[in-house]
Amino acid sequence: MCKEGNCKYLILSIYLQNTCIDGFSTAKFDPVKILAVSDQVVERMYTLAPAGHFKDVDLILGCGDLPYSYLEYIVTMLCTPLYYVPGNHDPEFNSQDARSKAEGGFNLDLKTIIYKNTIIGGFGGSIQYRPDGVNQYSQTGAYLRACALLPKLLFNSIRYKRSLDILITHSPPFGIHDDSDQAHQGFKALNWLIKIAKPKYLLHGHTHFYRNNISDSETIYANTKIVNVYPYKVIEIKK
Repeated sequence: MCKEGNCKYLILSIYLQNTCIDGFSTAKFDPVKILAVSDQVVERMYTLAPAGHFKDVDLILGCGDLPYSYLEYIVTMLCTPLYYVPGNHDPEFNSQDARSKAEGGFNLDLKTIIYKNTIIGGFGGSIQYRPDGVNQYSQTGAYLRACALLPKLLFNSIRYKRSLDILITHSPPFGIHDDSDQAHQGFKALNWLIKIAKPKYLLHGHTHFYRNNISDSETIYANTKIVNVYPYKVIEIKK
C-alpha cells in the first residue's frame, strides 16, 4: 500500500522533500505561453484558432475529458506541441488503437518532459466512482500511481535542481477546487506530490465552475499555484 509515510519509494520521497530546492526562479528558460484546455468543447475555438487568436501560444496542455478530435484540431491550427493527460471520460490508452490517443500530441500521464527548460509532468484520471470506470482510481490507487513518478522526479531533482515546474492533472487535489460528491472528490496523492515535488503550477480540469465562475479558479497551496483551466485558459509562464 502506498500512502503518505508508507510507500516503497519512501526514501526517494524524503530525499525530494528535503533536498528539492526552488530552482524555478533561477532556471534559465524562455517565457512560455500556454493554452490549457479541459472538459468542454468551446465552439468559438473553431473560429478563434484559425483567425490567429492564439498565434503567440507556444504550447498546448490538455487536462482531460475532451474529444481527441478537438485536441487534434487545435494542434493542427496552432502548429505547436500538445501534451495531455486522460480524464475519466477518455478511453483507456492502447498504443495499438489510434482512437485511444490524440494524433500529433503526447500522452504525459505519469511522465515528465522538458520544454524550453520548463519541466512538465502529468497525472491523469479521477477518483473512482464506478466499479468498472476507466481512468478512475481509489485514493490508495492514486498514491500508487504517484509513487511511480518518484524516480523521474528524483532524476530531475539531481540533474536540474528541481523536480517539476508544471504538473498537469485531470483531477484537482483533495480539498482544493473539488466537490463533495464522490465523482468530483480530489486526489490526496496530488497534495502529497505538491509537497514533495514543489511545482510552481498545477493545472487541472474535471470540476466545472458554473454560475458565472463565482468560485475561485486559482488557489495557492504550499507555494504552488493551482489553476482550474475549465474550459480553457491562456497562461504565461515567466521567469
